[in-house]
Amino acid sequence: MENSQSDSSSTPKSLMENLLGLLRVRVKRGVNLAVRDVRSSDPYVVIKMSNQVSLSLLNFKLKTRVIKKDVNPEWNEDLTLSITNPNLPVSLTVYDHDTFSKDDKMGDAEFEILPFIEALRMNLTGLPTGTVVTRIQPSDHNCLVDESCITYSNGKVIQDMILRLRNVECGEVEIQLHWIDLPGSKGL
Repeated sequence: MENSQSDSSSTPKSLMENLLGLLRVRVKRGVNLAVRDVRSSDPYVVIKMSNQVSLSLLNFKLKTRVIKKDVNPEWNEDLTLSITNPNLPVSLTVYDHDTFSKDDKMGDAEFEILPFIEALRMNLTGLPTGTVVTRIQPSDHNCLVDESCITYSNGKVIQDMILRLRNVECGEVEIQLHWIDLPGSKGL
């Protein structure tokens, strides 16, 4: 007897057919974020991808927890996006949580994942930990503060980047990208 997936499964079959895998974005920390309250801010980060669905299939954006009264917050949180189109940029927005009014925007940034996906498609194995696969330079077309390296580390390809927030007086956010292959997905 064959195992078949029922239509009532938590992931629609059409999504799995188009899904390449999961992008885990580790939101490490914010640096010198803007002050939006009296002397500080209560920042959190929202990550989303155009026309994409998140792992929960109900959330179209993912967010970190709020860090109270800190313009240099340490989140160290993983947010996971389902990827169907690696050509679309990922957007990151920082907000200041307010209890009695609408949350204040504290800047935004976008980053491309295609160079990371291309490095993953190389199917690298057996390289020494710390081997730099490729480097992405800051330019007018990205929000990078400094060179971003895609490296081979402990058998996995990762990318570290520091993003300069736009539409705000100051602030940077450090993130790291990881890839998760999902059984039953289209794959890379």
